[in-house]
Amino acid sequence: MSETLALLPGWGLGPAALEPLATALRAARPQAIVTVHSLPQSADPEQALAELDQAIPPGAWLLGWSLGGMLAVKLAERRARTCPGVITLASNGCFVARDGWPAAMASETFEAFSAHCTADPAGTLKRFGLLCTQGAPRGRALLIGLSLDTAYATAQGLALLAALDNRGALQAISLPQLHIYARADALVPAGAASAVEQIAPTACIEAFEGSHALVLEAPAVLANRAWAFIKEATYE
Repeated sequence: MSETLALLPGWGLGPAALEPLATALRAARPQAIVTVHSLPQSADPEQALAELDQAIPPGAWLLGWSLGGMLAVKLAERRARTCPGVITLASNGCFVARDGWPAAMASETFEAFSAHCTADPAGTLKRFGLLCTQGAPRGRALLIGLSLDTAYATAQGLALLAALDNRGALQAISLPQLHIYARADALVPAGAASAVEQIAPTACIEAFEGSHALVLEAPAVLANRAWAFIKEATYE
């Protein structure tokens, strides 16, 4: 059983946003090595993946939140059998809707958000935080835990988010996959879960109560589920 788990945050979020989950993962399995990584700033998917491939130890399980989850899937595909498996949280096959993938953010909405990010980065980040916590009973408290940072809320990151198309990767990888969705997610539609299930029938798809900020709402629950899945996938 691999004892190394690498975590990747989402757009607008630095490593600090994943520390509650990392702490819960370490508490649940003290002998494990849990690392939290920053996302690349490149808008080019290949360059971003090359940077992550250099930064993340070989043989690590990959766990990503939102954009971090999309990159984790692509990196798992790139590493093939040298990657033991991948877990995503609130992550879509395509973040922006396109032909054949309607269960995503409308392109007009995304384009308006991107334009607003260029004109008013701080205001856009605040709006993003509200969307992340929309539907959560403790939304105001969760906003603090998100550790939103304009250094990670870049136009390049949004371009990367729009460029990634994980449909082929989700179909191609034969590694253990666990994809967890939040039922009240305001950024990844609930229909994304069934859409991913259709193209990746061997993957484990689960839906939890919570918002896009599910990572902060239930870190202990997610940590226990992640380790249970890793154990199941290793010894099945």
